[in-house]
Amino acid sequence: MSSTTEIKNNVVILFAGDSGDGIQLTGSQFTTTAALYGNDISTFPNFPAEIRAPQGTIAGVSGFQLHFGSEEIFTAGDAADVLVVMNGAALKANLKQLKPGGIIIANTDGFDAKNLKLAKYPEGVNPLKDSSLDKYKVYEIDVTRITRTALEGSGLGTKEMDRSKNMFVLGYIYWMYNRSLDNSIEFLKEQFKKRPDLIDANIKVLKAGYNYGDTVETPMNRYEVKPAPVSKGTYRSIMGNQAAALGLIAATQKAGLTLFYGTYPITPASDILHELSKHKNFGVKTFQAEDEIAAVTSAIGASFGGSLGITASSGPGIALKGEAIGLALMLELPLVIVNVQRGGPSTGLPTKTEQADLMQAIYGRNGEAPVPVIAAYSPSDCFDTAFEACRLAIEFMTPVFFLSDGYIANGAEPWKFPAAADLPEIKVAFAKNNLKEGEKFLPYKRNEKLAREWAIPGTKGLEHRVGGIEKENETGNISYDPENHELMVKLRQAKVDRIAEYVPLQTIDNGNAKGKLLVIGWGGTYGSIKTAVKDAIAEGYDVSHAHVKYLNPLPKNLGELIKGFDKVLMPEINSGQLIKIIRDKYLVDAKGLNKVQGLPFSSVEIKNKIVEMLSSNNE
Repeated sequence: MSSTTEIKNNVVILFAGDSGDGIQLTGSQFTTTAALYGNDISTFPNFPAEIRAPQGTIAGVSGFQLHFGSEEIFTAGDAADVLVVMNGAALKANLKQLKPGGIIIANTDGFDAKNLKLAKYPEGVNPLKDSSLDKYKVYEIDVTRITRTALEGSGLGTKEMDRSKNMFVLGYIYWMYNRSLDNSIEFLKEQFKKRPDLIDANIKVLKAGYNYGDTVETPMNRYEVKPAPVSKGTYRSIMGNQAAALGLIAATQKAGLTLFYGTYPITPASDILHELSKHKNFGVKTFQAEDEIAAVTSAIGASFGGSLGITASSGPGIALKGEAIGLALMLELPLVIVNVQRGGPSTGLPTKTEQADLMQAIYGRNGEAPVPVIAAYSPSDCFDTAFEACRLAIEFMTPVFFLSDGYIANGAEPWKFPAAADLPEIKVAFAKNNLKEGEKFLPYKRNEKLAREWAIPGTKGLEHRVGGIEKENETGNISYDPENHELMVKLRQAKVDRIAEYVPLQTIDNGNAKGKLLVIGWGGTYGSIKTAVKDAIAEGYDVSHAHVKYLNPLPKNLGELIKGFDKVLMPEINSGQLIKIIRDKYLVDAKGLNKVQGLPFSSVEIKNKIVEMLSSNNE
């Protein structure tokens, strides 16, 4: 077979099939290889919500979208250049994501009468046989048959053979994009080190997929995506939850504290527990509690004892933790609460992304209970944001919310390893017994940050009372005095407000410092907004982008920054939450762009709104 090689600046590949087809593994392996090659990358794993959805059905389709390139990449891509589908349901669920003229690689075995019926195609209709796919390049490959043929004589049963078919697809995509098999071969050797027969089988099928590209009679193009220019350093591909876990470890190591992680498993936050449990060499203690309330209260107990207590969940679990978070606030102990947001309410869309827990984080407790809130904006930024959440919790003696979301938690991108010396200092203020004779310890006496000292139980002379009932100022004794209660409420609020003096000022991420339109975002909308604004600026539109990490308190210069623009647009993956706070605080007529489909914004959706708002301004 003869083939030509075409140079591409960036490519979007969407792998799709049943949950049992190994789609996530295929995507993550290609991602790792692309990262090692030097491409910039961004990924979007898309899991089915049902654990055991019926095979062959739309509900059971698992997807993995990967955007890699020789230039800077900010999103997993608006539309795919290549769609790999293992059955009819995968094609039906994802065809709308493919660009006109794009490539479809279809496993023909997944388009038999049974699979087409399960995917609810009309009787007698096979999209591979009619003209419905004429505007695409369709490569039909009987992946299942070739996989079984490659493994004849292996001694494996048919089911075990078929589990290797994702390796055929991976090998063929490696051939198509001129990538080495070495990384995946090493992965397979480690993954199946107790099953040499499975190592041999998977490597054989991987190579069969690669060789298929060279031997098939139908001409197929190959593509070259060169490495991206990046600053010097050591990089790895990292997912958001992994980055969050490493950020928590780095912060506690920097502070000289023990990390205690009390949690209860919940999608999509569970991987933080899995990652932290691998790092006992750093003194990390992980505790899987019997429920969410036990998880958070165990973390509070750890903080009382002088460790840094951390807990994580998603929206439903955060709701259960609400009373205990109020207790930590009343005790004025450091506590980091990670909320990896997902679609709600209730169980909602457990495997899909959303930004709908901001109001819950800021206001979701009884009484006047102010808590600092910060949000990560990308998978690699989860490291920095987790580190910063720990710093604020320790230095201000307060619970702190760290918001992530399903999109960035499960997504991946290159991450440059930071040097320990470059990480910010974290100052721990443990109370010491420096009392003069006759003096009593004042556990709620405050420093310049309005934070109290961290008094470790068992320290002679530092005995003090703890509990959820209101405290007397400085002494910490129980107090029902009305004026004292108001004073303490205002002090706790003032402490949170004072954080604005110790965090960076808001900056413009892209565009001019003043102009016609400012797009304000937070969290996982970063990549889509950045791409949209970058494209709009290239077309001559006067638009800028500011992404807010510190959500409570807001950066102290944000109001002045907003005043420099005629209009404000705020895209959010919710019905409009930060926009309410911005409108209230700064009395600005900000306009919302909202999406609640369990999916991230495409950059085109945001760019279209930018053009619409600026066009109406010109008129």
